[in-house]
Amino acid sequence: MLKSPLLRTGAALAAVTALALAATACGGTTKNDVKADNASAATAGKADPNAATKKGLTVGFLPKQVNNPYFTTADKGGRKALAELGSAYKEVGPSSATDTSGQVSYVNTLTQQQVNGIAVSAQDPGALCTALKQAMSNGIKVVTYDSDTSPACRNAFVSQASAEDLGRTEVQLLAQQVGYKGEIAILSAAQTATNQNTWIGYMKDELKDPRYKDIKLVKIAYGNDDAQQSFQQTQGLLQEYPDLKGIISPTTVGIKAAAQYLSGSKYKGEVRLTGLGTPNDMRKYVKNGTVKAFELWDPAKLGDLAARTAVALGSGQITGKEGETFKAGGTTYTIGKDGVITLGKPTVFDASNIDQFSF
Repeated sequence: MLKSPLLRTGAALAAVTALALAATACGGTTKNDVKADNASAATAGKADPNAATKKGLTVGFLPKQVNNPYFTTADKGGRKALAELGSAYKEVGPSSATDTSGQVSYVNTLTQQQVNGIAVSAQDPGALCTALKQAMSNGIKVVTYDSDTSPACRNAFVSQASAEDLGRTEVQLLAQQVGYKGEIAILSAAQTATNQNTWIGYMKDELKDPRYKDIKLVKIAYGNDDAQQSFQQTQGLLQEYPDLKGIISPTTVGIKAAAQYLSGSKYKGEVRLTGLGTPNDMRKYVKNGTVKAFELWDPAKLGDLAARTAVALGSGQITGKEGETFKAGGTTYTIGKDGVITLGKPTVFDASNIDQFSF
């Protein structure tokens, strides 16, 4: 069992990322567009924290990928919260986590349907901007969750936790498991995924610390959040680097596929694996010794907060401006810089606590 202070994050599930998140670039958006959009969160009007919570609103959830277990859990949290608030839930989205043009089309569809709010996990930080700005110009409140756009393209971003916390803690977890020595690799999602790249940036920075002087990051591989591709990328990493000691996979699809490969190979228990996974996906791999510890936030709570944020925006209780506060599910949240609302800290799962969770 790990004795890291990470294990003292508590039993209550919390959160993890921060800045941005994505998957593939798409038609018409340039780097200059993204820079221009990076200015500030989109806010309008003045907040009235005492305003009554409106009922009868409709919030459309647009995940990166429908039928992905992670987003299914997150969006169920959103559905439940909206029911409690007296508003309606709907979900649309692409079947591929890299279909950015598909996401754009769904934003346009929700705008045409005149929903009151859109909660979107963006595949790309800039590609959705034109469509989302059009939605906002039509009075639709836009919340990003899990994966952000450029700040000016939405009203608020519900972040799993800070990107820095996530990137650094994953390195810390793996370093402990490999004894602070050896070659390691990262198995990411899509090469353009903003959240993955942000976390990886902090991983690289963490590795500059002298305590990791004997650890070498040899490769970043990309499985595109596809189980088969991630499985094959894991196999390829071990063929290319036979002395590999550990893998970090900051994607629920990637870590499960990597664990599946390791579990059935000679590398089981020899090559350490950590990253972001769900307890239900990873339970058997923790119990059979393939994985010692990994981390995540509670996606249902993330979806819950995204829904409540959309309703708070629609009710005029907040606008997305830094310093505004609002209550959601009994907790008071303060909006940070660029309209970021942080759910909480990551929870580390291992054999000692994994059976306490089911998602």
